[in-house]
Amino acid sequence: MGGPDRAKICTSHIERQNLTIRMQMRRMTRLTNAFSKKWENLWSAYCLWFAYYNFCRIHQTLRVTPAMEAGITDHVWELAELLA
Repeated sequence: MGGPDRAKICTSHIERQNLTIRMQMRRMTRLTNAFSKKWENLWSAYCLWFAYYNFCRIHQTLRVTPAMEAGITDHVWELAELLA
C-alpha cells in the first residue's frame, strides 16, 4: 500500500513483525485457551495490539513510539488513554 521505495523492500521486516506478533499475542500461540473462535474477536485483538504497539510501547531502537517518530502524536500514550 502507499508508495513504497522498491529498493528498500525486503521480507526480513515482515518476518520480524510476524515474530513479534506471535511472541506477544497469546492468541497466536498454539494450544492456548486465548484463541478466537470468531473472526470479529481476532480482528479486535489485532487492532488493539497494533494500537498498543504503535502508541504505547517505546521501541528500543527508536527510543520513542512509532507514532511519535511519525509525528502523529507528541507523547507516549497510557493504556487508559488508548482504551478511552
